[in-house]
Amino acid sequence: MQTFLTDRELLESLAPEVEENLRRHLAAADDWQPQDYVPWDEGRNFAFLGGTDWEPGQSELGEVAKVALTVGVLIADNLPSYHREVGKYLRTGPWWRWVGRWTAEENRHGIMLRNYLVVTRAVDPVELERMRMSHMTTGFRRPALHLPDMLAACAFEERAAAIRHRNTAALGENPIITAMSDRIAADDELQSEFFAQLVAAALNVAPDQTVRAIADQVAAFAVPEVALADGRSSTAVLAEAGIYDPARAPELVFTPLLTRWAVFTRTDLGEEGEKARSALAHLHP
Repeated sequence: MQTFLTDRELLESLAPEVEENLRRHLAAADDWQPQDYVPWDEGRNFAFLGGTDWEPGQSELGEVAKVALTVGVLIADNLPSYHREVGKYLRTGPWWRWVGRWTAEENRHGIMLRNYLVVTRAVDPVELERMRMSHMTTGFRRPALHLPDMLAACAFEERAAAIRHRNTAALGENPIITAMSDRIAADDELQSEFFAQLVAAALNVAPDQTVRAIADQVAAFAVPEVALADGRSSTAVLAEAGIYDPARAPELVFTPLLTRWAVFTRTDLGEEGEKARSALAHLHP
């Protein structure tokens, strides 16, 4: 029977992996600037400063792009909730430095998208702000997790986010939206890689615990959802548009990572690990 490791023991034993993967992440990440993607010369004052307030005819975006970018802004602007939920598990040494870096990267996604939408008058800025206030007031909270659960959940979440942004880029709405979406997706892919590397390291230290965590997070997985102004669910709208369909998560999110972690070919699992692996059998490629 394998020994159960506490979260403190796992934090300490995996700290060198965090250091190494943070160095790798920083070396691979581009030093891009969010302001470069915003066509500032399209901006003008709203009525509060003597200009003209928004009206629908000012928007040149298709409905799918509007929803996809609005969801991107609202999720990114809810960053304080996500920062809290990640940071409360990782408040020591290199883990905390990673939380800071991850938070800063996520924050500039929201800055870029929000500035683009407001400057280009792509959506109603008043409605966007109302939705932001509502979404952030509701916030986001996870149930209590052990460290391997949190790492697996984040690996899945960032992979799903990258898929959503890649598919937004594939709409071909306009060159700027394509570039922004691809830029965010590249960040999300690197972030998913970071968390996936830590899951792989946890599997080597505590295989039964980690496979159990992976199985539990597959079962619990859900992408962030936004209630749109017209009452529709962002999940349903984006699924219908082919931006992100939860029904394809087994194929696009879970199986690639399970394969990468060699979940189905490991020979170091005990009884509990085998039980957890059996719960993932439906995802065997």
